[in-house]
Amino acid sequence: MKTIYLAGGCFWGVQKYFDQFEGVCYTETGYANGPDSAPSYQEVCADSGHAETVRIDYEESVISLTELLDRYFAVIDPLSINRQGHDEGIQYRTGIYYTDEAQLPEINAVFAAQEKKAGQKLAVEKEPLRNFFTAEEYHQKYLDKNPGGYCHIPLGFFTK
Repeated sequence: MKTIYLAGGCFWGVQKYFDQFEGVCYTETGYANGPDSAPSYQEVCADSGHAETVRIDYEESVISLTELLDRYFAVIDPLSINRQGHDEGIQYRTGIYYTDEAQLPEINAVFAAQEKKAGQKLAVEKEPLRNFFTAEEYHQKYLDKNPGGYCHIPLGFFTK
């Protein structure tokens, strides 16, 4: 089992999107790479410095990190700074946060391919995970609990 943390705008849609893939065993929404104290959602919305992030535990024999990251880049605007869809603010920044440096070659390869595709430097953070605080329970699997809820990811990207 491996873990990667992805910030891709509002974490509701990012969690639902990754939950649909075989090999993804567990996801959890939370707040990452901000100050070292656990924030509330209200503090995150008031620019605490944390990014809305999804922890993804995956079985690499079923789905590779490269495949996860390719799917990640399919649903974000990697050139947008602090904005995805209609959501704007530092908490909506994009980022790939890792806890295992052995993942770095794969992350770097996907990142380089995406930069080449974009023809410019990406606005996606790529750095070690400094901290991760689990979001409030009502944010977990939010779009399953609220099927009509807002999501910046187009519905065509969801199969379930």
